Amino acid sequence: MAGKKKDEQSQTKSSGYGAKDIQVLEGLAPVRKRPGMYIGSTGIEGMHHLIWEVVDNSIDEAMAGHSTKVEVTLHADGKVTVVDDGRGIPVEKHPQTKKSTLETVLTTLHAGGKFGGAGYKVSGGLHGVGLSVVNALSDYLRAEVTRDGKTHAQEYKQGKATGPVKVVNAKAQGHGTTIIFHPDKEIFGEAVVDGFSWKTVVEHLKQQAYLTKGIKAKVTDERTGESQLFYFEGGVQAYVTDLNKNKTPLFEPPFYVDKERDGVRVEIGLQYTEDFNENLKAFANNIYNPEGGMHVVGFRAALTRTLNNYGKKVGMVKDAKDALTGDDVREGLTAIISVKLTNPQFEGQTKAKLGNPEVRTAVESVFNDYFGNFLEEHPSDARKMIGKTMLAAKARLAARAARETVIRKGALEGMTLPGKLADCTEKDPAKSELYIVEGDSAGGSAKSGRSREFQAILPLRGKILNVERARLDKMLSNNEVKALIIALGAGIADQFDIEKIRYHRVIIMTDADVDGAHIRTLLLTFFYRYMRPVIDRGYLYIAQPPLFQVRLGKDTQWAYSDEERDAIIADLASKAAAKPAKGKKPAEEAAPSETEGETAPEMAQTGRTPTIQRYKGLGEMNPEQLWDTTMDPAHRILLKVTIDDALKADEVFATLMGDEVAPRKRFIQTHAKQVQNLDI
Repeated sequence: MAGKKKDEQSQTKSSGYGAKDIQVLEGLAPVRKRPGMYIGSTGIEGMHHLIWEVVDNSIDEAMAGHSTKVEVTLHADGKVTVVDDGRGIPVEKHPQTKKSTLETVLTTLHAGGKFGGAGYKVSGGLHGVGLSVVNALSDYLRAEVTRDGKTHAQEYKQGKATGPVKVVNAKAQGHGTTIIFHPDKEIFGEAVVDGFSWKTVVEHLKQQAYLTKGIKAKVTDERTGESQLFYFEGGVQAYVTDLNKNKTPLFEPPFYVDKERDGVRVEIGLQYTEDFNENLKAFANNIYNPEGGMHVVGFRAALTRTLNNYGKKVGMVKDAKDALTGDDVREGLTAIISVKLTNPQFEGQTKAKLGNPEVRTAVESVFNDYFGNFLEEHPSDARKMIGKTMLAAKARLAARAARETVIRKGALEGMTLPGKLADCTEKDPAKSELYIVEGDSAGGSAKSGRSREFQAILPLRGKILNVERARLDKMLSNNEVKALIIALGAGIADQFDIEKIRYHRVIIMTDADVDGAHIRTLLLTFFYRYMRPVIDRGYLYIAQPPLFQVRLGKDTQWAYSDEERDAIIADLASKAAAKPAKGKKPAEEAAPSETEGETAPEMAQTGRTPTIQRYKGLGEMNPEQLWDTTMDPAHRILLKVTIDDALKADEVFATLMGDEVAPRKRFIQTHAKQVQNLDI
């Protein structure tokens, strides 16, 4: 026994792992230790999430019927103020913590009125961590509460109270909560310096106003003096109309239902347009669910079934082989699904997906009943919808055949791939990159100048098809699109598999002129609509070739803008002025300028003029120059394509590349003054 005990002691000592190694994080320390667990990231998105958490509390008050407004102010010093006219956070001593309830809510995780009781029937803040997380990640926070004739206030730093709760107005009128906070630079770094985005905050508040009928949502930016107020009585029906403002609807106004069933309030707005893409947004208790959930499952099942039933009844869907699928009924669909329920089951703190099975039943039941009645009462609109979805069904069959041909062709060609593709020798996708290059001339320079080991080149001839105006079957008949699909090797649309992609860097490299910008936009539209995971994974980039070469003697520098060119010339002039005079060359021996109408200043004391070359196309560069400036990983500049706001991106692509001319004209007129260098 003694030997066994000694052996056990020896094992314990050798492991070096005991009670001292277990960290207990008290209060809000876990939030500061792992902020990404609570707000998703510590970048600009996470910083904005702090505003959403505070606003969510104000919206919860509105959904409970106790608030009619929420106001957000962005201050010049980086602070944010959120004000509502709700009941106000209680300030009396909490029976468990023995502290003020206000301090308890702001300094304790999972403390709030949303876990049961009569505080909130419906709320977006499920976990009770919202305000405390904002407090933990702010280097300054002040909470002011007006209720019962008094205004109380307390201030905090990094989640800890800097003083007691005090009465700051003993004769206050009204009621509500004001939260003022400043994000902590220790957590968010340079994002704090960059500050909050006016556009991002405005879009979020506008969305919340659509989802909460009757609330007034105001946003003010003291940095610029801008202010916007949102108020929508139409709810999600008005939201659908707004989303489709740049599209051609099949019927107006949108279908709308707002009913409660089995304890779940279901609000749905729906409209079909002549577009080919689906735009569906799902919300639970006003929280956006990007990954959908049970409410989306119920809606889609009821939509497909109801349209099929009506199509059979009027003789448009004749038998089983003509039956519409889920994909068919989604083409051109814009829909908003908003549900409100007592105990939402979200996946994760960011609430990406709703898991309540009872919500599926409620949504399916409500939508099936009321949309079925809508079709019966609007036979003309119903036939347009059935006709639209049946055309989609025919296109689906044609696209399947075309897609199988493209994929089969790629498989048969094997290692050769498209004839125009100059592949790399590296087989690991993580180490490989594909340059999509405009034209054969630039393609030739890129092929000669590249590193064959890890860089592949795919030159495209002319402009690819505008996929915003074409169904998948037509798109797959385009040779340039087919070559791109085969080169990437991951399929297309709903059969796209990001795990099979052959390159983890896909780089669009076009000329720095109007045609190049158009080609780049067409390619971005293609990836956004049919290979979205490439953007989501961070695999898509835009190359930045230089606009100018500035050369003086043996000194060659590259400029990527007019400002950079001027700075280089000024620097060269400064260096020349600092050198002692060694005699001046005759004027006729001065080096000529190649500035195409631009005048480069003569260098003081030297008599020499820098040579400036303006590159209008990649083909003007020789392979060595293209490698040095645009393709060499050690020196090149790449812009990663991201989708900060998929909804806004969808709207911009529809505006710029869709059928409607008027919205595009308005967009150009609005933004024309922002274009400083238009090369025509």
